[in-house]
This record gives sequence, C-alpha cells and structure tokens, in this order.
Amino acid sequence: MVRALVAALLVGLAAPSVGVFLVQRRLSLIGDGMGHVALTGVALGLLTGTAPVPVALVVTVVAAAAVELLRRYGRTGGDVVLAVLFYGGIAGGVVLVARAGGSAATLNTYLFGAITTTTAEDLRVFAVLAAVVLVATFGLGRRLAAVSSDEEHARASGLPVMGLNLLLAVLTAVTVVLSMRVVGLLLISALMIVPVAVAQQLCRSFRSTTLLAMGVGTVTAVVGVLTSYYGDTPSGGTIVLYLIALFVVTAAGSALVRAARHRGHRRRHHLATPVGEQA
Repeated sequence: MVRALVAALLVGLAAPSVGVFLVQRRLSLIGDGMGHVALTGVALGLLTGTAPVPVALVVTVVAAAAVELLRRYGRTGGDVVLAVLFYGGIAGGVVLVARAGGSAATLNTYLFGAITTTTAEDLRVFAVLAAVVLVATFGLGRRLAAVSSDEEHARASGLPVMGLNLLLAVLTAVTVVLSMRVVGLLLISALMIVPVAVAQQLCRSFRSTTLLAMGVGTVTAVVGVLTSYYGDTPSGGTIVLYLIALFVVTAAGSALVRAARHRGHRRRHHLATPVGEQA
C-alpha cells in the first residue's frame, strides 16, 4: 500500500504537467491512443518473458515519435493517424496477450489498473520516469507552451518546433507508461486531461493552471487509491470518478459565478442609466 501511494503521488504530479500542453494543442485524446499502443508493449513483454514496463516504454516512445512524424510529413490527417493507433494498439495487445497465454485477469490488470500489484522495481522505474517528465516540462515549459499555442509564431521566433513536438510526444508516451499501473491504459487520458479542465475553470494564467492541475491530480490520485483500498474498488475507475465529480462541481460553480457577475453588471448599468434614457 505504501508503494501504491507513492506511485499515485508520482503519477498525480506528472500526468497533468504533460496534459496541460495536450489540452492547449487540442490533442486531449492522444493519451488514449498511446495507452492502446502501450498495451501492445505490455503484451510483447509477457510474450518474450521480459519486464512489461520497459518493453511498453520502448514501444510507446517509438510509436509516439512515428505519429508525430506522420502528422508532420505524411499526407494522412492527424485524426486518421490517431484512429489507426487506437485500433492497431488494442488489436495487437489482445492478440499478443492470447499468444503469451495470458488470462482476462492479466489483461484487466493493465487495462483498468491494479496499483496494489506495483513492485519495488516498478516504483524505481516510475520514479525515474516521473523525474524525467517533470524536469522536461518545467525546464522547457515556456518553449512547449509557445509551440502548443501557435506553431507558426514559434517557428518564426526561431524555436525548433519539430524537435519540441517530438519531445512532447515522447513525454506523453512516458507518462502513459508511468500511469498504467495506477489508472489503467484505458483511463490514462483522464488523469492527464481532467485535472487541467478543472484548473481552467479556476485559473487564468498558464502557469497557475499547470500548478493547480498538478495539485488536483495528486490529491485525487492519492484519495482515489485510499478509497479503492478500503472500498475494494478498482483504483483507476475510482480516481477518474473523483476527477469527473470535481470537474462537474467546478464547472457548475464557475457558471453560477459568471451568471451572478453578469446580473450584477446589468443591474449597475441599469442604475447608472438616466431615467429618460431607460424609457
């Protein structure tokens, strides 16, 4: 359980720090595609008798770089590339797991998360991956934000747009592998995106959005793991349900605040207008 909580803490910090750039680029669903490819990597590891996490990492990073290169230089649209990634990844994973003699329980462990099965070796790998993600996102945050906001302006400013796009794709792949034990490969995108959506309801600047999203991700991941332990529920689904509930509350609260401000503005405008002009 201690390992589970540490893994949840690492994932809660790292996933939103990458997700904020994906939301900015309107690529919120790319995490799902990477998750499906990671399943193929996990299955390949099971088939060859090697550690699934490192194999999944290599396969997912290669796929992420290939997708970015196809989006940049290929004739196929980005949505088509992602669709191929979705279907090919899940199909390859299912076939390879069957060939490896894996059961439905083994598949579900990676699809939906099984954080209490995290080993000490897994935790060491996750700690290294989380450190890489956080150092890269904070160290190159301004450049990644500039490219995510406006590629043409970033290119005109002399930024290496292609290199930064590849870096973001690789960081997404690393985050997917980092998160798969906690929330599962089918729910990874939620932990990357929903905390950012929550933070956007409350913050105005990019930096404050990033920091709050990381805080939301960390708290919900840890609370979700504790709830799943005592309630005997899947950790991934529990964490995502907490995130969705928080998003609904903040979105509704923000809408009410905006409506109240609008009514107050109209009332002040009405009182400030002379009676003759009101008529």
